Amino acid sequence: MIMRHFWRLDARPKGHDYAASLTLVSEEISPPAEGEVLVEAHYLSMDPGVRVWMTAREDGYSPAIPLGTPMVGQFLGRVLESAHPGFSAGDLVRGFGHWATHSTVDPVAAGLTRLDEDVADIRDHFGVLGLNGWTALCGLVDVLGIKSGETVLVSAAAGATGSVACQIAKGRGCRVIGIAGSDAKCAWLTGKLGIDAAINYKNQNVAAELERLGGGIDAYFENVGGDLLDAVLPNMALYGRIGICGLIAGYTSDTGLPGPVRFDQILMKRLTIKGIFLPDFIAEGRDYYPELRAMYDAGKLAGDFDETVGIENVLKAFTRLMTGRNTGKVLVKIRDFSSR
Repeated sequence: MIMRHFWRLDARPKGHDYAASLTLVSEEISPPAEGEVLVEAHYLSMDPGVRVWMTAREDGYSPAIPLGTPMVGQFLGRVLESAHPGFSAGDLVRGFGHWATHSTVDPVAAGLTRLDEDVADIRDHFGVLGLNGWTALCGLVDVLGIKSGETVLVSAAAGATGSVACQIAKGRGCRVIGIAGSDAKCAWLTGKLGIDAAINYKNQNVAAELERLGGGIDAYFENVGGDLLDAVLPNMALYGRIGICGLIAGYTSDTGLPGPVRFDQILMKRLTIKGIFLPDFIAEGRDYYPELRAMYDAGKLAGDFDETVGIENVLKAFTRLMTGRNTGKVLVKIRDFSSR
């Protein structure tokens, strides 16, 4: 008999009080039905976008999670049992399942992907080589169309997606400016990642700093929204482009935040604004892994991890992410990784 432990969403959270809305539950696992795969998680990914799924919003790109059901999230682990011809016991995989020690999934619905094991750190399949890395590359190249010599601004630049975006833009010959929430994060961005400048939005005036840096922003990789977007809009270059990857400032709201106060700058600067939604490009057959892996193998793509241990500590890890106390990819270690 195999028991699994999972977090169940019992109420819509208020702010960041997740403990009042989610419960850790245990249950016996049934064998996978025909076409399904049972995966034992080694790591769980904490991603800001799932906060929107916890609300009752019906206007998002994914439906709200029904109350009384397991909380949804990414896992990285090994197949324990397979009733699907495309996967075998022992395969290392990544996909969407639950905040759980085990997930039984339909491979197509879960986006289940078999992973290479010859990487320096297996966790990088969640970070620089995972969907965060894919989103960064997709957003910069296929949505924003960045070019060498342009000025690229990235918000939440010390996060899992933002940090990869910074490195890709720098590697393509751009001047890169990052926005983060502490002096330590800014030092990490300009030091380890080698970007040109970083702004601490908590103790610096973002609009004034961008004006001081000068030149105008050709491409803005947006992860935050709210007041930060208002600070950026007047500092965009003529015909600049904004790619909206995330709007974390409004993720706790059931209605979203009002539009930017400086909306007029879209007209004044003739800006183009597009949403960055990776599944649209995956559906077209795009595969961003080869380019990311080449950068990774060449030592041109580095990540950092904010790791919490234990299924019982998932809510602590998610709160760290949503309150900006992390640098790099936030994940939860469920069990030690072992080779096949």
